[in-house]
Amino acid sequence: MTDTSDTRPTEDEAHAPRRSPLLRLMRYLPMIAPVLLWAVPCGVLLYGGQHWPLPVTLAGTAVFVLGLTGMPLAMMRGHGRRQQDRAAIIGDTLLGSSWVLFTWSVLLGVLLRLGLTVAGVGESEDRARIVTWAVLAVTAVLLLWGYAEARRVPRVRRLDVQLPRLGAGLDGLRVALITDTHYGPLDRARWSARVCETVNSLEADLVCHTGDIADGTAERRRAQALPLSTVRATRARVYVTGNHEYYSEAQGWVDLMDELGWEPLRNRHLLLERGGDTLVVAGVDDVTAESSGLEGHRVDLAAALHGADTDLPVLLLAHQPKFIDRAAAAGVDLQLSGHTHGGQIWPFHHLVRLDQPALAGLTHHGTRSLLYTSRGTGFWGPPFRVFAPSEITLLVLRSPHSPASA
Repeated sequence: MTDTSDTRPTEDEAHAPRRSPLLRLMRYLPMIAPVLLWAVPCGVLLYGGQHWPLPVTLAGTAVFVLGLTGMPLAMMRGHGRRQQDRAAIIGDTLLGSSWVLFTWSVLLGVLLRLGLTVAGVGESEDRARIVTWAVLAVTAVLLLWGYAEARRVPRVRRLDVQLPRLGAGLDGLRVALITDTHYGPLDRARWSARVCETVNSLEADLVCHTGDIADGTAERRRAQALPLSTVRATRARVYVTGNHEYYSEAQGWVDLMDELGWEPLRNRHLLLERGGDTLVVAGVDDVTAESSGLEGHRVDLAAALHGADTDLPVLLLAHQPKFIDRAAAAGVDLQLSGHTHGGQIWPFHHLVRLDQPALAGLTHHGTRSLLYTSRGTGFWGPPFRVFAPSEITLLVLRSPHSPASA
């Protein structure tokens, strides 16, 4: 790998991004979301015509009230100024649990009750109680399964990606992608080591991490990140910042990744050469970098590609998929991103799509640009993944000019 970037800052080509509908909605979610997440299931499960004995109704109501008051308090203690990991675990778990309970209270509370009514099953009270037990059973199963999915080492997703401008000498180049490891309150040092072992088994030429390493500072999550030093690549290991780095002293993470042997691509590029052909491997800071106020951090694609031969194919690392509009305009061949987690807990993916052009997988943009969006290697916040499995990705780059492609 050869570093050819000009490290001098250049004018940022992008104006400040317009506030998306999702971000506007997020302003009000902290006020209304807890009430909805706990009040709706309470109404469906306890006050929907079940006529439970009074002690059951009172005890159930007390549980929902405790959840409604305890979750915001735990979230504030865990993720606010105090940064108490135990409180964060409690708050995050309650958040994920209430989301799943809310979702299935709504779905089964409407659809199952309607089906039972049409089928003429039991009296109104019987149907209400059937709905209650069904919601509780489905929620329990999904939370147990979702926890196991979040905590396991991700399965490897393999795919071939043909790049029309890729030279024959680079055909078969193996690119491993991990992203959104989100080392956090739950200690996952052993999980981190097993992830790195899996990456090493892929024998990749290039290993990429597209940001959101952790929730917390590099000093605080260092032990969980240390296994990243064991990752092997025949050519290079490269990294770009995600938005969560800018919540927790991003420069510290840049310095630690450099110390661990990874190449931070902060608005610059490297050249990967093989078989007489060359690939430009570029990276940009996350789009939230400039608003973080951290000196020297901003997204600058012009600087990242400065000095690169425009006839060469470009592989770009950018944390958020929505950067693909700028990447496609600049003629980037393939952008690798994370950020979405595939929605993480269904059906949250509908909200993610309000803010991002892709949820997961390979998508086409513009005349020649491809975007690969990973569902992420770890999880954020709630320790659950429901219908959105994590992944370690192996992309094998293919050239249309190689004998095998002819």
